[in-house]
Amino acid sequence: MSSPLRRWAAMALSCLLPIAALAQGAADCVAMPDPAARLACYDRLHGRTEAAPSPAAAAAPAPPASTPAPALAAADDDAKLSTRWDLDGQRGALFAPRAYKPVYLLPATWTDQVNRAPGSPSPEHSVSTPLVLKSIEAKYQISLKTKFAHSVFGTPLSLWGGYTQSSRWQLYNGADSRPFRETNYEPEVMLVAPLDMDLLGWKLRMASLSLNHQSNGRALPLSRSWNRVIGGLAFERDDWVAELRPWKRITEAPEDDDNPDISDFVGRVELRLARYWGEHALSLQLRHSLRGGERSRGSAQLDYVFPLAGALHGQLQLFSGYGESLIDYNLRQTKAGLGVTIAGWR
Repeated sequence: MSSPLRRWAAMALSCLLPIAALAQGAADCVAMPDPAARLACYDRLHGRTEAAPSPAAAAAPAPPASTPAPALAAADDDAKLSTRWDLDGQRGALFAPRAYKPVYLLPATWTDQVNRAPGSPSPEHSVSTPLVLKSIEAKYQISLKTKFAHSVFGTPLSLWGGYTQSSRWQLYNGADSRPFRETNYEPEVMLVAPLDMDLLGWKLRMASLSLNHQSNGRALPLSRSWNRVIGGLAFERDDWVAELRPWKRITEAPEDDDNPDISDFVGRVELRLARYWGEHALSLQLRHSLRGGERSRGSAQLDYVFPLAGALHGQLQLFSGYGESLIDYNLRQTKAGLGVTIAGWR
């Protein structure tokens, strides 16, 4: 695992980036000679997007209460990338939390391969005594993002921060006090560029570049972590969304590297294809190492979301391959889970 000094430096950088962006935005506002334009600039900087209504607008009658927008249309709008990432000039409140990746609870997940002896090529990173584990456990994930800055240094780029945490809980393992087997922590900082380009029948809506850290916070021999620079392109077509995310691992010194071969198992690129219809969603996530022969590895994950009651939806999750969690990065397994999701599934 990386040294404490390096981790504190990474945390400090993630905090200073939004502060620098806000400082630049404030400087741009100060330079405006017109008082009204300067005030509007400060409003945008702090996420105040509602302008005072004109007299004509104030006098206009309200629309009839008997003609609400159809619920299905609202659901379709929610599925669009522009709503999730403010791609069409929206300036929502800065630092307000929003759903990022799916938030779910799977009370029961089953695996065909129990990793009782996790290991890594790094010295002192392999378990010597087999762990007491059950093949059925619970899994949950929480994931939030927030916008730090609307226009970074006067460009169309927006700056975001995200955090995802997923846990595997040996809920049914009473013989070993029901421990949390593995928790993965994933903070990241993202630059997002809005786009509007037609490409092979799809519309390219955004490009992104992120600095990503993922670790399990464990001591040796169970410590696993890595850092990546991740690029991203996101496309839309009717009810479909496609996201392509290649990444480059940031090299670590051999003595600090928990898992030197992780890219050959978890992969170097990810493709996610999702279709939304009404209150249902089906998504397929594919990862691959981009290598041949014995190093040709990766994974596939299928998620199906269906309505239950109100905002509560059911979720079926199927996984096959390597890297379902960091501790299992080099274990090939098949997993199946069933539970509920409340946010972020769109």
